[in-house]
Amino acid sequence: MTATQLGLLTGLALGLAVAFGGFPAFLAVLVFGAIGWVAGRFLDGKLDVSRLTGRDRG
Repeated sequence: MTATQLGLLTGLALGLAVAFGGFPAFLAVLVFGAIGWVAGRFLDGKLDVSRLTGRDRG
């Protein structure tokens, strides 16, 4: 299991733990899943945040 997959599953689990029930819970799970996915991509080295921070690598 890659860090991206682990991050996505962790985000989904946290979303379910934080809010359970109805449409607001769906949105919370969606947001936490997206956050987990982005964190996992960053940990896998597949997300380049230098473009977001304005710094170049060379």
